[in-house]
Amino acid sequence: MHPRRRRRPRRPVWTPLATAGLAVAAMIALWHVSSGTAQGEPPGGMVWIPGGEFWMGAQDVSDHDTVGMLVTRDARPIHRVYVDAFWMDATVVTNGEFARFIDATGYVTVAERTPRAEDVPGASPADLVAGSAVFAPPDHPVPLNNYLQWWSYVPGASWRHPEGPASNLRGRDRYPVVQVAYEDAEMYARWAGKRLPTEAEWEFAARGGLSGKPYVWGDEFRPRGRWMANTHQGQFPVIDYGSDGHIGLAAVGLYPPNGYGLYDMAGNVWQWVSDWYRPDYYTQLAREGAVARNPRGPASSFDPDEPGQRKRGMRGGSFLCTDQYCSRYIVGTRGKGEVSSGANHLGFRCVKDT
Repeated sequence: MHPRRRRRPRRPVWTPLATAGLAVAAMIALWHVSSGTAQGEPPGGMVWIPGGEFWMGAQDVSDHDTVGMLVTRDARPIHRVYVDAFWMDATVVTNGEFARFIDATGYVTVAERTPRAEDVPGASPADLVAGSAVFAPPDHPVPLNNYLQWWSYVPGASWRHPEGPASNLRGRDRYPVVQVAYEDAEMYARWAGKRLPTEAEWEFAARGGLSGKPYVWGDEFRPRGRWMANTHQGQFPVIDYGSDGHIGLAAVGLYPPNGYGLYDMAGNVWQWVSDWYRPDYYTQLAREGAVARNPRGPASSFDPDEPGQRKRGMRGGSFLCTDQYCSRYIVGTRGKGEVSSGANHLGFRCVKDT
């Protein structure tokens, strides 16, 4: 799965969206990896991504995931992209890592700040309450055409209290930090001497050296019956049976890494990327005809579903993704989020230039 800064939404103001389309056989065979090699000692907790050329965008889904195909319209056309080599965090940023940033800087996250009246025109003072969006499954089946039915704005929800004031981080040092707005992720990255990845860098890294595959691990969602990511099993959004070993958020690094040694590039939490979101950006790149070199995204944001909101891209899907509704664990699919909003299934990881 935003425009006005820090308002109290009646629904989560991020709206992850993904895209898909027709496979092109010729695209599957072509993949060029640059000859770049890691220089010096690897930064702690990071892995080397060699860079190179690849086909960017959502492939066909081998198991005929109808929902997955329907949500991939903004990830087409598939187009040729080159990215330079870089370092990337092996896992998303954890609560323990984020706490060290907070302790060192005294930073206050967006969700912890009381919204200003000028940022929420027409809101009453009673509505100007710090908080964030929390998944709240209904106790009965609902139509899947309105996500207000399973998301709530919870006063007091923040990275310290991911599900609301009654929750805490006890025993969760190795869990992804969530409830982070784009600004929060960017500030952490700067403090750490890193930055957020572009959408192209994120997808190149997620593919792990594979080409033309629907998942970061290959062709099948469950190869040889093995769960490869933390996703949703059961009737969405009512119940998650936890068949993959987890109900809701899981600690980082519990599922197999991809070919580059990156964990959780599908499922568990969405991850911020630095590009502004536009559904037509891939069409613009493809129209230019040449290989797009280190694309940084469009100059500004535009989402026809919510034209007034400033949105950045998000990647990877989350523990809520399922073939009934989301399917954005499919590599190449895209998400979007209003920059001042967080949720309890949204985190980030960083990259570092060579």
